[in-house]
Amino acid sequence: MARPKVTVVGAGNVGATVAQYVVERELADVVLTDVVEGLPQGKALDLLQTGPIHGYDCRLTGANDFGPTAGSDVLVVTAGLARKPGMSRDDLLFKNAEIVSGVVQELVRLSPEAILIVVTNPLDAMAQLAFRKSGFPKHRVIGMAGILDSARFRTFIAEELQVSVENVTAFVLGGHGDTMVPLPRYSTVAGIPITDLLPRERIDALVKRTANGGAEIVNLLKTGSAFYAPGASAVEMVEAILKDKKKILPCAAYLEGEYGIRGLYVGVPVKLGRRGIEQIVQIQLTPDEDAALQQSAAAVKELVDKLGV
Repeated sequence: MARPKVTVVGAGNVGATVAQYVVERELADVVLTDVVEGLPQGKALDLLQTGPIHGYDCRLTGANDFGPTAGSDVLVVTAGLARKPGMSRDDLLFKNAEIVSGVVQELVRLSPEAILIVVTNPLDAMAQLAFRKSGFPKHRVIGMAGILDSARFRTFIAEELQVSVENVTAFVLGGHGDTMVPLPRYSTVAGIPITDLLPRERIDALVKRTANGGAEIVNLLKTGSAFYAPGASAVEMVEAILKDKKKILPCAAYLEGEYGIRGLYVGVPVKLGRRGIEQIVQIQLTPDEDAALQQSAAAVKELVDKLGV
């Protein structure tokens, strides 16, 4: 049986990390594409030569065109400009919209049955743009953000309480950005809500640090943005899809009335399996949580309206 095939568009830090984690887990063969000549070929060859040491047989191909991507099962779009210090996610909007539009149209022509995962920022707006440009049904176009935001929240909770990250689950809804909505009531340590374990002001501090998680790393690195955790987050989605795990994960999904939001990509819990999004999970929100989610959706809508998608 042929191995599944995953295309990663963009051979920068996030794309190369996605490729690395996919082959290390032996999930699929990988095609890494980028406009920069030699970059995807070099990184693919380097990762291929890691196979004998790490013990994987997956193939990696680097390319500057989309030909080798034909017949992919999953398409991961990381192409775009990274945020630089002082840059808002909105500054990226129009430049990255241009890149994503061009890329998506080429990809879907060659892999019409694939599932499309969008990682490029500003995430929710780029997922909406990819959905419109691809012509794919909504369950096959998914944005990666909530997993990363939840992982950041889980990290900070585990550090605060000095427990294993494996004991911590966290829920983050809404747009990927300053208006994201971490949900402390649904965030637990070994099943115990963190609201029972931490005072309100500590939770608020962790929530704030989570919302600024990307900017904190940008400011430390000075010449780039996060890539290990974003790459791992995208690969958790790839794995749930290829292995048909039916895993409940927070992802950016196209809502048509769920949570009172219509016609927008917003981060919500979804069930991910071989068909893509197999269910949108609706949870009960308090009035405050709902207000925060609606505010987050409004921020996404503003970007989507600017793009006219």
